[in-house]
Amino acid sequence: MHYHIDKTAAQSAYLQLYHQLRRDIVSGVYPLGTKMPSKRLIATETGVSVITVEHALAILCDEGYLESRERSGFFVSFAAADCFPVSETETERRMTVSHGTEDEFPFPSLAKTMRRVLSEYGESILVKSPNNGCAELRGTIAAYLSRSRGISVQPGQIVIGSGAEYLYGLIVQLLGRERVFALEDPSYDKIRRVYQAHGVTCEMLRLGSDGIRSDELTRASATVLHVTPFHSFPSQVTASAGKRREYLRWAEERGGYIVEDDFDSEFSVSSKSEDTLFALEPERSVIYMNTFSKTIAPSMRVGYMVLPPALSEAVHSSCSAGSSSRKTSFARSASNCSFCDEWLSTSVNSPISSDAAAAPLRNDVIRLRLIVFPPRNRERLSG
Repeated sequence: MHYHIDKTAAQSAYLQLYHQLRRDIVSGVYPLGTKMPSKRLIATETGVSVITVEHALAILCDEGYLESRERSGFFVSFAAADCFPVSETETERRMTVSHGTEDEFPFPSLAKTMRRVLSEYGESILVKSPNNGCAELRGTIAAYLSRSRGISVQPGQIVIGSGAEYLYGLIVQLLGRERVFALEDPSYDKIRRVYQAHGVTCEMLRLGSDGIRSDELTRASATVLHVTPFHSFPSQVTASAGKRREYLRWAEERGGYIVEDDFDSEFSVSSKSEDTLFALEPERSVIYMNTFSKTIAPSMRVGYMVLPPALSEAVHSSCSAGSSSRKTSFARSASNCSFCDEWLSTSVNSPISSDAAAAPLRNDVIRLRLIVFPPRNRERLSG
């Protein structure tokens, strides 16, 4: 061994050791299956504590370079043939382009996840999924919604899309461009722009302290109401229980629909999440929407919506006829679903938010399996 720890460097000792060990593993100094030097031997040579060595080895295990065998030590599980070569310079250059810090996201689990997807799923990740999303994925989302949001639906009522924007367009196709859509004022302006791009007329209804003002609802000519009952953006207004009932009465009186955008619900600091409009009226008027770009990462453009029975039948008829959108291919692909499966499976105990108050309240979100192959994940879920 020839490892050196610079105790005057800004980088932590365990990270210095991690990089040196990883370099030797990748370069073949320690081939696949080789037993690594003991923790105490490494600690003695480098002049650091055994705990520091354990931290470095733990990261290597998380990333898939090593595996720990009880009472036997650490063994190399990395095979160079499974990877694409990337220069250190290129890696450093890419890592400078960031919108966060390493402490805010468990990158070691991400690296391990990507390797496991490639090795375990093989060519099956290239398979195209059905137009409304993988059946197994929709089944798992249905189970999650029942457990965490009080929404009881059949998997056939769920449609997977490549983010919310695609789903907004599909809603316009389902409900018709002749309808007027009402939106919260203020609201995320891109929602309005997407609807208008699909030829829809939009009305903006002013928010009060507990949701859209009653006089605004009364004057509106719209028959579709797009709302975010929990933490509306950017106002952060949460609709009261009474206001939620008012929204439902509004839709019933007009023979209209409510699009419930529930993107922020998993970040509640309450032990009980707010009741959804869909849970209050599951049969006819509410379309429930959520996305995983907030709970996993912004680059994971996976959204879904839950339709009332009549609308879900219309969607299935459309999908059966072969209509689709090129924007949905990534979200519905087996590669993306299997990646989410592995990511969430191996990151159950990793906080996906730096917010200490939010992290322990999101176990259900982290355990949710966006899956292609259900048997293995049902075993993991039971664990």
